[in-house]
Amino acid sequence: MSYEPQPADKFSFGLWTVGWQGRDPFGDATRAPLDPAEAVHRLAALGAYGVTFHDDDLIPFGASDSERDAHVKRFRQALDATGMTVPMATTNLFTHPVFKDGAFTANDRDVRRFALRKTMRNIDLAAELGARTYVAWGGREGAESGAAKDVRAALDRMKEAFDLLAQYVTEQGYELRFAVEPKPNEPRGDILLPTVGHALAFIERLERPELFGVNPEVGHEQMAGLNYPHGIAQALWAGKLFHLDLNGQSGIKYDQDLRFGAGDLRSAFWTVDLLESSGYDGPRHFDFKPPRTEDIDGVWASAAGCMRNYLILRERAAAFRADPAVQEALRASRLDQLSRPTLDAGETPSALLADRTAYEDFDAAAAAGRGMAFERLDQLAMDHLLGVRTPGD
Repeated sequence: MSYEPQPADKFSFGLWTVGWQGRDPFGDATRAPLDPAEAVHRLAALGAYGVTFHDDDLIPFGASDSERDAHVKRFRQALDATGMTVPMATTNLFTHPVFKDGAFTANDRDVRRFALRKTMRNIDLAAELGARTYVAWGGREGAESGAAKDVRAALDRMKEAFDLLAQYVTEQGYELRFAVEPKPNEPRGDILLPTVGHALAFIERLERPELFGVNPEVGHEQMAGLNYPHGIAQALWAGKLFHLDLNGQSGIKYDQDLRFGAGDLRSAFWTVDLLESSGYDGPRHFDFKPPRTEDIDGVWASAAGCMRNYLILRERAAAFRADPAVQEALRASRLDQLSRPTLDAGETPSALLADRTAYEDFDAAAAAGRGMAFERLDQLAMDHLLGVRTPGD
């Protein structure tokens, strides 16, 4: 089996991923800066179909208009030469010290207005380059102490910002949707909209909720001890999975951004299984960081590993679903019953109360004695994941 990625696989990478120089809070950069145009060419050669960016990844903060135009021109030439697309873009509202207290929810009003203008300017560029999704990660929207931020007022300001941006893309006629990216902490002690559930609830309060969805990231969910496949399943259920970020994470700790498949391999398996069986047709976007131990060759090996691991897991998940023993185990686990409504069509509360089989004649002891056969099902999944089960076993 070949695990060579193709553009049809819709694998995409952020410029900030392969372009990360390895600088962290405890150490300086271990790699030289990577030219965005070179990143486009190298990712295309690896089999990716798309590249994404923050504004500051492509255009240095404070660049003049002529410098900006030159950077965009070189980037566009690389896209044209490779056939690569820009499926998503976003704004860096967290690196520059001006955003030390946030952007859309900064206590300083002038900072909030600057953040909106910075975002609108990059939305124009995103639309110009063909992006269909605009991710919003509020990495500095939070606090470290209770009195520093009136959270209710901050949510008012965040709503105000998103309502304005939605109005702007509508007035401009851009075919662009927003994806809110949750994260519980880091770099702030507590970040607003920390989970998929928080983000979904917030979206329903917006003036144009149809333009907003979520962008769940593996590490952001798992660093809070949450189940990533469950998070994206709820986003799918709500019709709000507009984009996603794939990487690896080993438990509840700092955001590791490992290559996809590293860390919690079982969760990665169930993630791929869900994406491939749910009809999700968006990008499989990798938001990872090549470890600072690697030179530039290691960067490309790490990027290639993200795609290879996804393709291997896709094959394993397909084999799992096609296995007759798995299908039998699913029936034994009575999963098919979960898809059947609990109530009959048109059944009312009074009709349920009149059904003696639902309560008076229900044999709770017999039902309690039924095994669920989940262990057999889970071991079959493990056998497929580990590659020890073949057709006919």
